Order: sequence, then structure tokens, then C-alpha cells
Amino acid sequence: MLNHWAINIAKQGLIAGLLLLSGVAMASGLQVSPISLTLHAQQNAGGLTLSNTGDDVVNAQVRVYHWSQKDNRNQLTASRALLASPPMITLNPGEQQLIRVIRTSTQPKGAVEDAFRLSIDELPTQPATQKNGLQFVLSYSLPVFVQSSNTAARPALQWHLKQQIGTEDALLQVSNNGAAHAQLAGLYFIDSNNQRLDINKGLLGYVLPGATMSWPLKLPLDTMTSGTFKVMINGDQTTPNVTLDHPTH
Repeated sequence: MLNHWAINIAKQGLIAGLLLLSGVAMASGLQVSPISLTLHAQQNAGGLTLSNTGDDVVNAQVRVYHWSQKDNRNQLTASRALLASPPMITLNPGEQQLIRVIRTSTQPKGAVEDAFRLSIDELPTQPATQKNGLQFVLSYSLPVFVQSSNTAARPALQWHLKQQIGTEDALLQVSNNGAAHAQLAGLYFIDSNNQRLDINKGLLGYVLPGATMSWPLKLPLDTMTSGTFKVMINGDQTTPNVTLDHPTH
């Protein structure tokens, strides 16, 4: 197993820092659309498009990982339950390539949705015109969900607000007892004075079926004892019922 996102973030941060120090940057043109896929229970395959919007040739590799969550961490393991075709591509400037995501078995695994991640990594090249330069390469991690045979599968979330150990800050914990994933985004808090406090304007994260995930809010718990949370769950704005777990000390 590997924490693939953490590796990508560290790798990109190191490369970006070196580029700033060197004063040399090479803009990458690798683009991916759409940014997520959902395959229905009996659907054999889906697809996404890789595009090169830059001025140089782009080489890329596509790999498939099974995605699970355990101990408040995302875990990825190499998988052949889905195949990416082709797994290696070369794109000239302006070119596009369809990547098919193919299921090796169309038999649903039961009543619970399955989750995967497509890792799309641009491979470094060294153009003759820039032999001494450093190159910025892109990595994408795209979610792929394979729906179960249960067409009524939905996430069922339980929300808890706790105090982080060793701090006065709040920790938001979300458990998913349903049969489908929950994508959380646009989280904010309305306090007792009707003041809005934006916590995360973009994607907060995912909670897969049967998993529990937590997010530190970097806000004192005692400022959030009275009020209402608002969040987008799978694109729909919701007011979750959040249980406040008071500290025992």
C-alpha cells in the first residue's frame, strides 16, 4: 500500500521549489477531462480524454489503484479490476487521446459501491532546446466509482465535532454507514450571531462506504458550540446534524 497523494504532493512541491530557485520553468500542457468517472453496475467501460495544450511533446503513464480508507487515511493498492487502455501515451502539441477504463469483470461485488483511483503521471522529457533546465511535470489522481447493484445506494453520514488532542482546536469527524461515497465540499459555519465562517471553500475530501475520516478545522472548539454547519454533499448543499462531543477533561 502507498499514500500516493502524499508522494505526489511532496514530489511536486520539491520540483516547484527547485524551479523557483533556478528561475527556469517549463509549462506543461497535459490536461485531463473529466476529472472523475462513475461506472454503473452493468457498465463495461468508461473513458476520459488526455490533451496536450502545450508546445512540447507530452509522455504520460496511466495506472489503476484500488482505493480504500482506514485509520483516517486514504490507501491505494495496485489493481487489475480496472484496466486503462492505453496505459502509456505520447501526445504531440494539440493532440488528444481517449483513455478507456475497462472493467475486467462486470459482476457487481454486492450492494456496496467500489472505489478506485487513476494515477495519471506526466513523464519527464528533456527537449534539445532546454538541456540544462528543470522540468515541471504534472500528476493527476482521479476518482473512479463502480456502482453496486443496489440502485438506491446512498451515503449515510454521522457527524461529530471533537477537540483535537493537545490543542483547543476543533476536529470534524465524519463516518459513512451507507453504501455509496460522499464527496464533501464548500464547508462553512454559521454562528449564533448569524455570522458566516468559511472553513473550506473547495473540496474537503471523500468518505467512502464503511469509512471514517477526520479534518482539523484550525478553529477553537468553544467558538463552534452554537451554530450550524453547511456543506455540499455530492453537489447538493446540506445542513448536517453535527453532534458536539465535549472534552472529558
